[in-house]
Amino acid sequence: MVKIKKPQKYTSLETGLTHLEVDSQVKRGLTNVQIKKLSRPIPKILADNLFTLFNFLNLIIAILIFWTGSYRNLFFLGPVVANIIIGSYQEIRAKITVDKISLVNVASFHVTRDGHDQKVDISNLVEDDIVTIKRGDTIPADGIVRYSNGLQTNESSITGEADTISKSIDDEVFSGSFAIAGQAKIQLTQVGKESFVSKISSAVGKEKRSVSVLMKIINNIIKILTYTIIPIGLLLFFRSFLKNGDIAKSILGTSASVIGMIPEGLVLLTSVALATGAYNLSKRRILVRSLSAIETLARVDVLCLDKTGTITTGKLTVKDTVTYGVTKEIVQGIAQKIVDVTQETNATAMAVTALNTKAADLKIEKTIPFSSETKYSGLVSSDNIRYLMGAPEFIIKDIDPSVKATVQEAAEKGFRVIAILKESPQQKLLGLLLISDEVRKQAPDTFSYLANQGMDLKIISGDNPVTVANVAAQAGIASGHDYIDMSSLPEDTDYRQLVKKYKIFGRVRPSQKADLIKAMQANGLTVGMTGDGVNDVLAMRQSDCSIAIAGESDAAEASADFVLLNRNFDSMIFMLNEGRRVINNVERVASLFLIKTIYSVVLSILFIILGTGYPFQPSQLTPINALTVGIPTFLLALEPNYTRPAGRFMHNVMEIALPAAICNILFIITISILGNHLNFNYETTSTMSVFTIGLIGFCALISISNPLYVRKKVMIAIAFALFIITFIFSGNTFGLQSILTWNYTYLYVAIFLTAWPLFMFLREVLGRRIFSKINWK
Repeated sequence: MVKIKKPQKYTSLETGLTHLEVDSQVKRGLTNVQIKKLSRPIPKILADNLFTLFNFLNLIIAILIFWTGSYRNLFFLGPVVANIIIGSYQEIRAKITVDKISLVNVASFHVTRDGHDQKVDISNLVEDDIVTIKRGDTIPADGIVRYSNGLQTNESSITGEADTISKSIDDEVFSGSFAIAGQAKIQLTQVGKESFVSKISSAVGKEKRSVSVLMKIINNIIKILTYTIIPIGLLLFFRSFLKNGDIAKSILGTSASVIGMIPEGLVLLTSVALATGAYNLSKRRILVRSLSAIETLARVDVLCLDKTGTITTGKLTVKDTVTYGVTKEIVQGIAQKIVDVTQETNATAMAVTALNTKAADLKIEKTIPFSSETKYSGLVSSDNIRYLMGAPEFIIKDIDPSVKATVQEAAEKGFRVIAILKESPQQKLLGLLLISDEVRKQAPDTFSYLANQGMDLKIISGDNPVTVANVAAQAGIASGHDYIDMSSLPEDTDYRQLVKKYKIFGRVRPSQKADLIKAMQANGLTVGMTGDGVNDVLAMRQSDCSIAIAGESDAAEASADFVLLNRNFDSMIFMLNEGRRVINNVERVASLFLIKTIYSVVLSILFIILGTGYPFQPSQLTPINALTVGIPTFLLALEPNYTRPAGRFMHNVMEIALPAAICNILFIITISILGNHLNFNYETTSTMSVFTIGLIGFCALISISNPLYVRKKVMIAIAFALFIITFIFSGNTFGLQSILTWNYTYLYVAIFLTAWPLFMFLREVLGRRIFSKINWK
């Protein structure tokens, strides 16, 4: 481990920095400015939407078309500009909302300044500040320990090892690690960009968030098109030019081909769908830290739950005190003394404090902080007697059968049992605290919904497995019998088989939580983890998607993809549905974008081989693309669609796109052959070709719009009416021939009558008989 710099001076623990010293540090730039944000700056959003490969190709095409003087063919830029404006607006709107709710959740720390304890946002900390750290806090910057009350940290994010590290006075602590036991005061020595973790991040590049499955597939499509569009476009241009010698006509034909190959708006639509998802979640006071996690949550197979604060309210109450040879006041007084000296603020400590019992009069020699690994806390008195408070299974060495029976009976009733004992040196059990927690009222309905949606639910808790099983039964998660005590297992246990067999895991150490999730992932499952405490952090980091309940642990919130600021676990239903809406809608509309990509590539290759010009121009396709792809996709992308993703993106997309593209290819080739045979002019054949593309586009649009609610029928009806009007009245504007030219009307009627049957026939043959046998992954 690299050594961090020592402070030039030791700031007083009692007074801390003065306000003048703080101002001086700020002026010198020695502040802990945090630069890592989920949302991109507005200029970056605009730049990413504007400066793309496809937009660059569109610009080149526009310049070439402008050079030909065929200005109406520049209409294709309309949908391009509209996509950029709509996409940028949606992302900026989402960014503003997400940033606002992020400000609510900014981590703050207790700092000593001018002799007073103050709460300061993490970015307002300065070098040499004295910061108080307690269990569950992340370390905000590098520093040295100036005072320690049993501080123990986890530095797994830095070293990769999940070992507990005890910290004494003058030991170093590092940003990115977190406190798992005890309290301390640390003096910050390297803040902001100068911290150890920031320097490492700068050296190896920016942290990369996982790319969503959707974006991976779409990026692969774009990668293929990148190597396809330019060479095919150049070959088509030179072949056409050498054939007819008309450079302007060759440019316009090639432009129509290249524009058709570009899945205009598909990437943008996916980004907008994810950004809109983050916006919708933020309105429910759900903080989204990773856009890709919105999609990942919808794909989760197993959701692992911590018990306290997730399934239950986390408001613990001491219901009874069982004593052994002493009074209740003595047992509760010792428990209160341990809470006082360890300065714990967890739910158990709060329950003890709520008893309002006077703390035992003991002189303290040493404090034993609570740790999720050991499951106990305590103290050593001046007469060298150890007093411990914790899980009976962990602290009672030789448990009496009658005591064991009491613990078992209490656990079966759903109580958390805390033992109080002393060692001098013989161990003596003083009493048991029976603590109750209540299941959230909406929990059974929430878990029932998640289970019905195909999500397997498992509980991973540090509590007694019998207690956890009782709570699970109340919440409707499990029968209450399929549980296991993880503290009783040997080191070489096969966790992969274990997670298949059990739904409830009790007495789980933090490292074991992560190992259980790793085993589920090894079994091919996508795993989500919910939690609220420091003991859940390792598991949350290991999971594919993590959800933190706000208000308990800064470390847990910092590790999570989602933070429930409303502390309402029922929000999981909305989160799940929002992710599914994004996936299903993008998957649904992607086929519309890829229809023109497929037929454009195939037609270009065919006409290169035949040596004839491309059958239509950009202006003729502009209204068709707008009415069958551009406008409908943005509306359909916002539709509620909460079915479980089947993980068959390419299959579902190609089931619509390929039959539609083949229909277009067959029709256009037929029209081209017929036109040559009957001496149709270019305007006639191009209009028929574009009319066909429009009709097939509506066939595909109707197919992906199922079920056809009233609003969808209205949308399609209006679009189709505008489509017909375009082919009757807008001939000069877009270069189309009126379909009311009676010499050819019968052909338009024939195309209209055969489009839907041919599309459905090809969809049946390709989709259900061929595609079902292909592995598209």
